[in-house]
Amino acid sequence: MSTAPTSTPTIAPPQRDPSDVAPAESYHPADRVWVYRNGWRAGVIEAASPRAVTVTYRPGTHRGTGVDTFTAPYVSARSYADPTLDNRRDRGHAGFATRGGLPVRNSVA
Repeated sequence: MSTAPTSTPTIAPPQRDPSDVAPAESYHPADRVWVYRNGWRAGVIEAASPRAVTVTYRPGTHRGTGVDTFTAPYVSARSYADPTLDNRRDRGHAGFATRGGLPVRNSVA
């Protein structure tokens, strides 16, 4: 398994060396990651299982976020700090969440 890249990955998931792909269950909530969705995007792990991870990520250059589920080849560890994503838990977000920490629909989480 490789260490966290210091810059955005350049290899698309199908071309990644399988030995460089960390298992999905090795990630934990709040881990910084890159996810592949129309290019590599900064994200933060919300939940992980043996088969996939749920990630809040920045789908574009704007400050908005998306939440999606990705399998391991589409995720890579990230050391680069993204202030919009990495500090959001420290801003006093109050809302409802599931046992796994995911926001409940139509809540302010």
